[in-house]
Amino acid sequence: MPFRNRSEAGVKLAQLLLAYKDQQPAVLALPRGGVPVAAEVARALGAPLDLILVRKIGVPFQPELAMGAVVDGADPIVVRNEDVIRLSGVSGDEFKAVCERELAEIERRRQRYLGDRARVEVAGRTAIVIDDGVATGATTRAALRATRARNPKKLVLAVPVAPTDSLAELRQEADDVVCVENHDMFGAIGLYYRDFRQIADEEVIEILRRFPARPDDTRQPAA
Repeated sequence: MPFRNRSEAGVKLAQLLLAYKDQQPAVLALPRGGVPVAAEVARALGAPLDLILVRKIGVPFQPELAMGAVVDGADPIVVRNEDVIRLSGVSGDEFKAVCERELAEIERRRQRYLGDRARVEVAGRTAIVIDDGVATGATTRAALRATRARNPKKLVLAVPVAPTDSLAELRQEADDVVCVENHDMFGAIGLYYRDFRQIADEEVIEILRRFPARPDDTRQPAA
C-alpha cells in the first residue's frame, strides 16, 4: 500500500528502528527526498540529524539512469555502475564531465543547506543512513561507503521501500538493512507514495533548523 507522504513513511520506518534508540544513533539523510523521512526517525530516536551530500551521475542522454554516484568530501567517493556505462557506450571523458557537474551541485547544496552548521560526529556511533527509497542503489551505495569511511561503530541503511534485488546487494555495504517494504517488481520510487512532490531547498533548511546537529545533543527537537 502506498505511503501517504514521506513523513508517514518516516514514522513507519522509525518504528522498525527503535531498538537503536539507546545506541547513540546519528541519522544521516540523503537530500532532498530523504530529509522528511529522516526527520521522523531522528525525532523518534532523539538523535541528531545531518546530511550526506550525494548525487547520481546520470547517463548524458538519459539523466535518470544512474551510471554512478559521487559523495561530497575532501576526497570525493565515486561509485561507477559499470554495466550501465558499458551498455550506454559512455566514454571516460563523458563520465568525468557529468561527475564534475554533480560535484558542483553538491557544493551548491552544501553551502545552501549547511553553511557553518556544526556537523554530526559519526565515529563510534550507530550511523543510520536514510533515503525515501532505493532505485538502482548507486547513490545509496556511495553514501554507505562514504559513511563507512567515517568509522561508525555500526552502519545501518534504513529506507521505506526498495527493490528486493537492490536491497540484497546493499546488505554487503551495511551492518544492518531496515526496510518497510521491498518488492520484486519495483518500477519507480514515486509509485509507492501518494504525495511524491519534489522537496524544496527551503524545506530541507527548515527541517535542519528544527533538529540538533551537535553529536552530544540528543534533546527532542521542537515540534
